[in-house]
Amino acid sequence: MMGPAHSLSGAAAWLGVGAAAAAAGHTMPWPVVLAGALICAGAALAPDLDHKAATISRAFGPVSRWLCEVVDKLSYAVYKGTRKQGDPRRSGGHRTLTHTWLWAVMIGAGASALAITGGRWAVLGLLFVHMVLAIEGLLWRATRGSSSDVLVWLLAAASAWILAGVLDQPGNGADWLFTDPGQEYLWLGLPIVLGALVHDIGDALTVSGCPVLWPIPIGRKRWYPIGPPKAMRFRAGSWVEMKVLMPVFMLLGGVGGAAALNYI
Repeated sequence: MMGPAHSLSGAAAWLGVGAAAAAAGHTMPWPVVLAGALICAGAALAPDLDHKAATISRAFGPVSRWLCEVVDKLSYAVYKGTRKQGDPRRSGGHRTLTHTWLWAVMIGAGASALAITGGRWAVLGLLFVHMVLAIEGLLWRATRGSSSDVLVWLLAAASAWILAGVLDQPGNGADWLFTDPGQEYLWLGLPIVLGALVHDIGDALTVSGCPVLWPIPIGRKRWYPIGPPKAMRFRAGSWVEMKVLMPVFMLLGGVGGAAALNYI
């Protein structure tokens, strides 16, 4: 999938979680609904850090480009070191390590640990990174070009500062779901895990599939490309993605958001 579809699907997924949480009696305060949807929209781009042409790899200038190279080499090394006889040879790490359930859980757990141990600046950092990615994903064409990078960063920094200030207010969600002292913002890892998994599921629908289940072996392969029957798959950026899936994500997100806020 392309960046906009990934981000829209991430936001829709969190809004769906908000609807389910409301139905289960754990209604999200509106700041958690908003912040979680934006974080999930940003996190839904993050697995493509193993691809130098991806949105996330250019979102933070030289820093993200360097990190992309590191992640690509790490992913390739893990692929080579764990592949089974049935896994094909490859020359790069795209759609390997960062496109698995294990990576999603590790990144989400790390974000939660950072949020509860690093204090306000850690929370602001997590919000800033994901606000940048959400803006880049949801406003894809409007943010193209290096001249807009600084504006995106400023908007993301302002959004992160405002959201953190709102969430810090009593009853606004810093302690949503995890209410014991010292567990404020522990929930931040949840939209990050969800965003990564939604990305993987989206890629699984495309022609190449996605090795979501690694390191669980399937037959002669450890990096089995999970996906629907090939007749049901589509190419990234095709009309199916742009004309069918993106409107569906918008509709589901709207319904989920309304339910999460108890409007329906």
